[in-house]
Formats: sequence, structure tokens, C-alpha cells
Amino acid sequence: MSAHQSSPHQKTRDTRSDTGFLGQPAVLANLFGVELWERFSFYGMQGILLIYLYFTAAEGGLGIDQGVATSIVGAYGGAVYLSTILGAWLADRLIGPERTLFYAAVCVMLGHVALSLLPGLTGVGVGLVLIALGSGGVKANATSLVGSLYDEHDTRRDAGFSLFYMGINIGAFIGPLLTGLLQDSIGFHWGFGAAAVGMALGLAQYTIFRGRLPEETHHVANPLPAGRGRAYAVGGVVAVALVAVLVRVGVITAERLSDIVIGISLLAAIAYFVLILADKQVQGVERSRVLAFIPLFVCNVVFWALYQQQFTVVPIYADERLDRDLFGWEMPIAWVNSINPVFIIVLAGVFAALWTKLGSRQPATPLKFGAGTALMGVAFFLFLGMPAGSNTAPLLGIVGILLVFTLAELLISPVGLSATTKLAPKKFATQMVGLYFLSIALGTALAGTLAGYYDQDAEGPFFIWVGLAAVVTGVVVMIANKPIHRLMAGVD
Repeated sequence: MSAHQSSPHQKTRDTRSDTGFLGQPAVLANLFGVELWERFSFYGMQGILLIYLYFTAAEGGLGIDQGVATSIVGAYGGAVYLSTILGAWLADRLIGPERTLFYAAVCVMLGHVALSLLPGLTGVGVGLVLIALGSGGVKANATSLVGSLYDEHDTRRDAGFSLFYMGINIGAFIGPLLTGLLQDSIGFHWGFGAAAVGMALGLAQYTIFRGRLPEETHHVANPLPAGRGRAYAVGGVVAVALVAVLVRVGVITAERLSDIVIGISLLAAIAYFVLILADKQVQGVERSRVLAFIPLFVCNVVFWALYQQQFTVVPIYADERLDRDLFGWEMPIAWVNSINPVFIIVLAGVFAALWTKLGSRQPATPLKFGAGTALMGVAFFLFLGMPAGSNTAPLLGIVGILLVFTLAELLISPVGLSATTKLAPKKFATQMVGLYFLSIALGTALAGTLAGYYDQDAEGPFFIWVGLAAVVTGVVVMIANKPIHRLMAGVD
């Protein structure tokens, strides 16, 4: 499809002057809703995934070794961010962002259906692959569709994105509450089924109103030359066949999954950096800014390697170490994953107001990256102050630790993509965004590998060494603030 072709789904009115949704374009309500339900299903499923893998058959789980289970969860999380690159490519080169978002959402729904209906590891394998691919497509395109509702001079843009991200966190809050309650009372597959229903509701809503999106969301920005699509299709089939062979001969195994995703992400990141820095058009200020991005990239990897322990070590801790008694009723394990979204909803506006008030006096980007990563390390040190023994750690203690997780996240995560786009050379703007997502993929997969070393009977060294690695990384980046800032060449 050429860049000037569009689908029959076209905007029927000028969304840019519409104020039908809380002063924002009415179509924002559709994107708000689909992202809310997608995050509901995503975090709802992820809240019970790890315990489903390692719980015994008598408890409704698959009885997989904890270390293997965390490897699977880490690899899945990393694959979600790896697939954002594929989602962006499909939108830019083949079918446009609107169609990519629609088909990605279908893929996510089918993945949740597979998890809820297919038994054992078959459901896990089919379900997680589909959800990872679909979630990457949604992540890569939902934000750009929101941006398409505003021109560059529309003062409502920031408020619109704030509403959109509110939807994300509402979904992330409600999802684990419902799936966790269903898992705890009537079984895991009912929890996975609730995630599937939530995604189906979001998809149905999006389908009804998708025709109101601006026409340009149906355009293919950089369509493939005629005949090139067949070569990519053949390459894709070969890649899938190669993976199948490696699984069959035992090279790709469940316990190696997170390590494999780490390797793929690392090689891809190195290749991207080499490609960009070797380009003769990337010189002077642009080259300097790419070099400034390297320490920020490393810092981001370390941050996400700890932050994503919310879905690996933290669920195990909630199961084995946390006292979940609430007035005689035992709180479901997955409810711990609803704590962070509450803090995000409450504190995101506070941080935004703080940075606005400080203006040019706010900390430089390297200081924010370093402080966020160091604070994540401090959060792991706080585990050391919890009482020893099975199911003795107080609920307020984990709430306090997850508050520190959130403060660290708000220091580094909101500025990540912003810094990436500001440091990117014009020729490689998309590749630099891909690099940012690769840092998250690498950190998330690393979280799965690191979690394999967690042992509740000897957890002190784990929390000390993991926390220390983050604190040291963050402090080094903060110390190097001035030279990094010079390399950024006037951008902050």
C-alpha cells in the first residue's frame, strides 16, 4: 500500500478541533479505553503468570522449577519490548499504525484465550508468544495514534497524554485485583479468562470507533518497494523454522530463555550503535549526542533489571515471605502488583508539577537517570530490614518498598523516551527509539535471569549484591553528569 492510500476507515470530522472528551478530541476516549483494557489484560495476566508456572499441580499450577519459571517470565517480558521494533516496522513499512494496532490487539486477545483454554505448557507457549508479539505492536503504535490527534501547536497535547497514561495505570491497577481474586478462589484459567474478556472488550470498543481516527493514521510512512515484501516474508518463515529446529535439538530450552533474549537484545543494541556511529553523516554534534546516550543506555538496563523484579522476585516474596493476612482473610498474591499503579496515579502529577515549577533549575537528564537507578538499588536494601521467616514480612513493609520503586521509576522512566528522541541523529530517529526499547528488553530479560539466584532461605546476599550494582551504576552516572552533559551538546 502506498503512502497516499488509506483504508475505508477514515475520520468523519476534524478531531483536532474537537473537545468531546474532557476538553480533548472525542476519539481520545477510544484510545484511552483500548489501552486501559489492554493494560488490564497484560498486567492481570502477568500478576498470576509466575505463580502459575511454579505452583504445584495440586495448587493448580504447572510445577516448574522457580528458576526456570523466572527465566520464562523474564524472556517473555524482554520479548514484549523486542517486538516493539517489529510493531514499528509493520506500521512504517507495511500497513500503517492504525491497522497495526488493531491486528496487534487481536493477537493479544488470542494469546489470553490460549492461556485460558489450552492446557499446560502448550497454552503457555502459544499464549505468551502471541501476547508478546501483540503487546509490542500496541506499545509501538498506541502512543503515536494519540499524538496524531494534535498538531504541534495544540496546547492540549500534554494534558491528553496525561489522560492516556491515566488509562494505562487504571488498567494496571484493576487487572491484578480481578485476576488474582479469580485465581485464588476458582483457579488460574479463570484469571487468564478474565484477561481475555478484558482485551475482547477493549478490542470491541476500538473496532466500533476506529473509523473516527485521523486519516493519516492509515498511511504507510515509508512503504516497501514493490516485490520486497516477498523477500521479508521468506526471511520470516526461515527465522521461524530455525527457531523450531533449535527448540527440537535442545539449544533453546525454557531455562535458557531469558539468557537467549539477553543475547539477542545485546547483539541488536551493539549493532545499532555501530551502525549509527559508523555512518558518515553522523558527525559533530550528532555523533557526540549518540556517545552521550551510551551511559544512559547502560543505566536504563540496570534500572529495568531491578524494576521488573516486580514480576519475578516480588511475587515469590509475596508468596513465601509476606504476611498477607487482612483481618482474617488472605490477600491474593497478585494484589501486590496493583500497589505500584496506585502510586503512579497519585504521584505522576506531583512529579510533573515539580519539574514544571523548577523549569531550567531541574536536575539534568544524567542526574535523573543516575538517581532513579541508585534509588532502585536502595529499594532492594530495604528488603534487608524485613523480619525473617516464612510469611512474616508485614504488608506495610512491601508497600513502602514499592513506593520507593515508584519514586525511582518517576525519576527515570518518563524522561527516557524524551531524552532518546532529543539525542537521536535525524537520520536514525527511529533506530534510536528502537535502542531505547532494546535497553528495556535487555533489562527485563536480565531480571528473569537474576531472579533465578533468589533463595528465600539465603536472600540477604541477593538483595545486597543486586542493590549494590544499581547504586554503584547510578552513582557513577551522577558523578559523570558534567562530561555526559557536555556530550549532549546543549540538549537536556
